[in-house]
Amino acid sequence: MSAASPTTVVIVTGLSGAGKTTALHTLEDLGFFCVDNLPTALAPRAVTVCEEGGMTRVALGMDVRVRSFIAKVGEVLSELRAGARDVHVIFLDASDESLLHRFSESRRPHPLTTEAAREAGREGAIAVLDGVRLERERLSPMRAQATHVYDTTHLSVHDLRRAVIAHFGPAAAGAPRMLTRIVSFGFKYGTPADADLVLDVRFLENPYFVKELKRLPGTDVRVRSFVLGLSEAQEFLKKTGELLKFMLPKYEREGKSYLTIGVGCTGGRHRSVVLAEALSEMLRRDGHLSVVHRDVARGETKHPPPAPDDAAADEDMESQRHSNTELKGVVSPAIIPRGNDE
Repeated sequence: MSAASPTTVVIVTGLSGAGKTTALHTLEDLGFFCVDNLPTALAPRAVTVCEEGGMTRVALGMDVRVRSFIAKVGEVLSELRAGARDVHVIFLDASDESLLHRFSESRRPHPLTTEAAREAGREGAIAVLDGVRLERERLSPMRAQATHVYDTTHLSVHDLRRAVIAHFGPAAAGAPRMLTRIVSFGFKYGTPADADLVLDVRFLENPYFVKELKRLPGTDVRVRSFVLGLSEAQEFLKKTGELLKFMLPKYEREGKSYLTIGVGCTGGRHRSVVLAEALSEMLRRDGHLSVVHRDVARGETKHPPPAPDDAAADEDMESQRHSNTELKGVVSPAIIPRGNDE
């Protein structure tokens, strides 16, 4: 493994009911390979196995409530940091009242209430707050090692998700950037199913109705010059470029890994192709942007139409029309050769 791209290891732990599951799900959405309820002593081996499989972003939901694991926390973290790994420890905390309310809503017992009862010399489970007290005491060594502490007392699940994304998402330093894809397409063939944003450029003058441009694709310099020469096209690029430059960092902040922007015209051959290319040049996202022209080759004529006075070519075209009609299930009349008109 190269020193330039060390393995990122995020350990997620904290009080039961404080949001550990939400944090792990968020990291999983960000592309981390997640393992939940992992005993502390097994963490180094788990990370090594992931590295051997080519996974360099690993999140471990660590259950350190069992006493025998607590003493090994410092030793395990030192072992994980070996080999220039980038190790983070997320600790989820909340007030006792907030945790009590959450357990009351879920109607689930606290995992340590039975053990707390044994320590108190009582039979069966006892109050949730006793379990919270015992867990908080046992987790104190891990909290001392934390690099990120989130107090979720007043946070919704969405607030917690945003906080985790801010530290480990695409907008964070060292994290993978959001991949942006611009797709030109023709509305007559349908909108791209994966498009997050769709821009309709059919309001612009259509090169299809310009005789010398009709059969040329939007990648041709003559079509590009025609479209970009339109004042409305320039105004569209200016305003849309500003909008996208504002929006893309915000999408990264929210944790999107990829974004697809559709640019559509009628057939997907001229206007949308030119403007998709122009937008990509304006955004310049350091290799994290690609352009796809979905429909540029549709309806492409490989051979120019014959001259009107070319009788042989005329006959060949009539034969081709006859063949095409038959393919549609309609029987065409027999073609009479031009030499037998009499």
